[in-house]
Amino acid sequence: MTNILSALLVIFLFHSSAYAADKIRIAVPEPNAAYMTFPLAHKKGFLADQGFTAEVISMTGILAMSALNNGDLDYLTDISQGARGLIGGFQVKAVSCFLPKSSLMVVSRPDINTVTELKGKTVAVANFGGSNFSVLQLIAKHFGLDPEKDIKVLAVGPNQSRLAALKQGLVAAAVVQPPWDFHAKKLGFHVIAKTYELFSYPQTGLIAPERKIKQRQDEIKRMIKAGIEANRYIRKNREGTVNFLMDWMRLDKDVAAATYEAFLPALNDDGNCPEDGMHLVIEEAKKAAKVNREISMKDLADLSILREAQGELGIK
Repeated sequence: MTNILSALLVIFLFHSSAYAADKIRIAVPEPNAAYMTFPLAHKKGFLADQGFTAEVISMTGILAMSALNNGDLDYLTDISQGARGLIGGFQVKAVSCFLPKSSLMVVSRPDINTVTELKGKTVAVANFGGSNFSVLQLIAKHFGLDPEKDIKVLAVGPNQSRLAALKQGLVAAAVVQPPWDFHAKKLGFHVIAKTYELFSYPQTGLIAPERKIKQRQDEIKRMIKAGIEANRYIRKNREGTVNFLMDWMRLDKDVAAATYEAFLPALNDDGNCPEDGMHLVIEEAKKAAKVNREISMKDLADLSILREAQGELGIK
């Protein structure tokens, strides 16, 4: 009888561990290939493999940060948003990074072939203080321009509006993200700068509340592993990823394929956060918030759990 009871107990514990998945909610700013790591991890079962029942939702700004703070969300994926939240007083940290280089590009009218030719001209961005505004300033500096004096900026909203402003001749160039570079080239415009070729500027990662980092380290480790497996899949499986982008972003196949090719060089497969890039994100967030206090890499990121996950996955 004792042996039977022991066997039943083992079976019960096995079924409990096998089916009692952790429920989590992850926020991405929008259906955008820059943030595909965790939506793809959800779709392809990498989150389920790590014991999660996941819900991926679109949410951004102060609403997302507040939801993370009060427990309605478990994780955010926008690193710039995490930096802005930290500066705003929220207790959050980045625990990994999956797109260490920005995917943003500068497209220009046909008579402009270099960034330096934008001196004295107007460039379209989404809004003042946002990521593409910050990246434009960094690109201008990289090519020896003074972004405050040499370039005029026009905030016109989403990617399609920026491209429309370029098409109408209202601006000389626009900052866009894939697949809008693909659309721009079909209209005869040039891609004159790809951010990932110039500098690191982490865009996508895993942002968690500090309380979760202290209390749920195993959960975070499994989340990081799922993200790494998703990025490995993306890098190795072109067709599967293109099909995912077609479904998630509602793209035609040729557009989804061009989007995949544009993002591939910016992705990593180890979850690492480049320190130089994180400093750029911090400085741009401080500038946007008009904050002067010192904020270090350690203030924004805690990579100790990432190192454990990498060790268990055999990543050196």
